[in-house]
Amino acid sequence: MKSNRDRRSHSVTFVGDSELNQNSKDSRHDGGDNPDYNYENPAFTASTNDLQDTLERDAATRNPLSGSNNFMVIEDSSQSHASYSHRVKDAFHITKRKLAGICTKKTLFKRIPILRWLPIYNGEAAIGDLLAGVTVGLTVIPQALAYANVAGLPPEYGLYGSFLGCLVYIFLGSCKDVPVGPTAVQALLTFQALSGKGPEHAILLCFISGIVQILMGLFGLGFLIDFVSGPVSSGFTSAAALIIVTSQVKDLLGISASGNTFVETWKSIFHDILNTRLWDTFLGFSCIVILLLMRMITQINIGRTESPTKTEKIINKSLWIFGTSRNAILVIVSGVTGFFFCQHGEPPFKVIGSIPQGLPDFKLPPFGYTLETNGTTMAVSFTQMISDLGSGLIVLPLVGILENISICKAFSNGKPIDATQELIAIGTSNVANAFVQSFPVTGSLSRSAVNNASGVKTPLGGLYTGVLVICALLFFTPYFYYIPKATLAAVIIAAVVFMVEVKVVKPMWRSKKSDFFLAIVTFISCLILPLEQGILVGIGINLIYILYHAARPKISVEKMMSREGTEYLLLTPDRCLIFPSTDYVRNLVTKHSIRQGIPVVIDCSHIYGADYTAATVIESLTSDFASRDQPLMFYNLKPSVSSVFEGLSPKDFVVFYDHEEVDRLLKNRSCIKKQMQIMEV
Repeated sequence: MKSNRDRRSHSVTFVGDSELNQNSKDSRHDGGDNPDYNYENPAFTASTNDLQDTLERDAATRNPLSGSNNFMVIEDSSQSHASYSHRVKDAFHITKRKLAGICTKKTLFKRIPILRWLPIYNGEAAIGDLLAGVTVGLTVIPQALAYANVAGLPPEYGLYGSFLGCLVYIFLGSCKDVPVGPTAVQALLTFQALSGKGPEHAILLCFISGIVQILMGLFGLGFLIDFVSGPVSSGFTSAAALIIVTSQVKDLLGISASGNTFVETWKSIFHDILNTRLWDTFLGFSCIVILLLMRMITQINIGRTESPTKTEKIINKSLWIFGTSRNAILVIVSGVTGFFFCQHGEPPFKVIGSIPQGLPDFKLPPFGYTLETNGTTMAVSFTQMISDLGSGLIVLPLVGILENISICKAFSNGKPIDATQELIAIGTSNVANAFVQSFPVTGSLSRSAVNNASGVKTPLGGLYTGVLVICALLFFTPYFYYIPKATLAAVIIAAVVFMVEVKVVKPMWRSKKSDFFLAIVTFISCLILPLEQGILVGIGINLIYILYHAARPKISVEKMMSREGTEYLLLTPDRCLIFPSTDYVRNLVTKHSIRQGIPVVIDCSHIYGADYTAATVIESLTSDFASRDQPLMFYNLKPSVSSVFEGLSPKDFVVFYDHEEVDRLLKNRSCIKKQMQIMEV
């Protein structure tokens, strides 16, 4: 009897049609059939002695939706007994080729994108970048002050995160429209991760988030964001918007409130609502109305839509600039109002207060610090800081890159997105920001829209944004003292209220109700639980959906008639066979085969993968069919899948690739079985 190793067939892999045809020509030129195209395992029965001819004929008539049958043979590993030194030498050569592929001009240009566009930079691009950079800078300064408040940090920390990251992104960023800086969602996640801790925890969180994102990029883990589906993302974003609005209600009413979740914050607001300050409330709601009206101005177009006159262009552009700069205009006007009141005594509304003037110190992130409470000095270690940050160390960088990739896709105009490069760019920006005392940052969707509409041409627009923020830190921070807190709350509310994705509810309900249910569960979870736990709940339920569908493939059942009038049952699974689905498939096949009592053909056109568990089930299935003398055959089985099944040497296993062979196989089945028995002896 042959050993198992001798009965194993050659390993196989797929090739294109042209390569297959060339193999065919070469084999015929040499004369005779190529035995490598036939299975050597005696347990396998091919439908023809010349499998190559069958594959060529089937390739010409095959449904293009079916899987490919084409394969070629590579050397059987069991026949090449290389020495240990030989294997080490091969591994060295492979590693050398990999490193040579990395250290190339193409890779350098891919990983440092500025090398691609800087040599062709011109005056037109410079003007577009200048206008866009200044416009984004006027937008980011008031937003940075406000987002620091959302993160539970002093306002200067928002400005600290608004200049160095966007300068780093100039060199490494692959999307011209992305302005790196504080965002509403990152600020909220930072607030929940800190849980009342000081700025030191926020800076360390920024540093570790950057390291995690860089490692994800280097190890190609960008695919992890694919597990955040559209419904989960919609539910998370909508809940985050409501939580951010809720966090600003206290400043809008001039009261004190706290809480890490939506429910906790509202409980705190109602507890202190009797202390509402009239001036703060009036100023806050007035600013919201003004901001929404100014937002509508950006959509006004005077004159003809097509071929407008020069005057009409100037008027429309002026209206757009006026509406786009609404945050900066309102903050300046409110600051002047606050200055007037402060000059005549105590202002009737709360103001920001003192902000340190000048750039932050460039130093290492805190890997531990000392804290004084009631005259007692307490040391906080690095491990304690990591423990305090908890799941935020993973969730925050994932959500950050998810925000950034969403922006890149929105403005890519159908071009492919390099997720790896974006991970490296955003990660490096966060690491750099940690050296200037910033909390985590990423690309901002609202500022990206402004950047794109302003006519940005390259990532160099971030230079002017960064310079503007630096100027604000050096010269204007004393004047930020007079800005009312209610105005900053209004800036945030007017910006994030449009993040609530109401418009997707109706299409999602019509398209697939299970996705709507997933979005609602994620939305409610994010409101009740801390935000990072809520999105993990949504992702977990989504993965359960995926696993359920993997465990329950759809199988079409048809009763067919061959050309010669033989009736058989055709079963077609719609996906691969892996361990969650094997028992389910086996039970269905067994149930229908016993009920019909006729030959069974399993169409494997859609089975592109299998595992060991599937192989054991197939072995058991073929034995069951053989025991009740009921024919079972597999049509269009991929060679890669057959190699998995072949590992267990199943008996009475018939594979064919031409649907016209059904009659002949059924007639000659007894002869085939006899031949297999002889070969096994």
